[in-house]
Amino acid sequence: MQGRVLIVAGSDSGGGAGLQADVKTVTALGGYAATAVTAVTAQNTEGVFGVHEVPPEFVVRQIELVLDDLGADAIKTGMLATAGVIEAVAGALARRAPDLPLVVDPVMRAKGGHPLLAPDAGRALRELLVPRATVLTPNLPEAEALAGRTGNDEAARLDLARALLDLGPRAVLLKGGHADGPAVTDLLVTRDGVRRFSSPRIATRHTHGTGCTLASAIAVGLAQDLPLERAAARARSYVLRAIRSAPGYGRGHGPLDHGHTVRPFDGDGT
Repeated sequence: MQGRVLIVAGSDSGGGAGLQADVKTVTALGGYAATAVTAVTAQNTEGVFGVHEVPPEFVVRQIELVLDDLGADAIKTGMLATAGVIEAVAGALARRAPDLPLVVDPVMRAKGGHPLLAPDAGRALRELLVPRATVLTPNLPEAEALAGRTGNDEAARLDLARALLDLGPRAVLLKGGHADGPAVTDLLVTRDGVRRFSSPRIATRHTHGTGCTLASAIAVGLAQDLPLERAAARARSYVLRAIRSAPGYGRGHGPLDHGHTVRPFDGDGT
């Protein structure tokens, strides 16, 4: 086991996204996952039916206790829900983990469309957390919301990613799953250049938690001292295989096969 990742995000009762997907991903890629819960959701593959937010001071308490005892080699944020939580998390990370790699997944909506970020929280996310990110991992709607512009084709998406880079993160991985076309192209943009990751689009409804999974896979790569480009490439390969071997559970947007790297123990237990 190598690489400790502290995940600051919401819980998904269906197990396909959020903290549950994050923990599975970090474990499947050989790391150790700790968590700070920001919200508890009641959801399954058909949608989100309720959200119970955790008070900001209790989120900070979780972060502090984990860092004080277990430590971390990277931090990943997902669903933060409110401006108050974002402000508290940004402050805690600035005080307690200013030099750790930080992967910011700017979760705004669930796969089915349910809002997971309060309307007044976008500014706090943009101003307090995004500038601290080692890598920001938005999908297209999230990127458009953060940058205040659209990305209708690849050239426009590249401009969009560069606009996000101007907000302060060291890198932006703009995911291409929401764009049209037979291929999915993700753009990794840094001040040194652009790396394109492209693969044929997989026709499936079992893509719940892909964003959470990708961001956590990158985070554990950084925790294991992989360079960002290599961490992103490995994370993307992990997610693609997890989509292809998805178990087919649920009536809606089904979960991935996070455990495809795991080999079942076939001993006698002695």
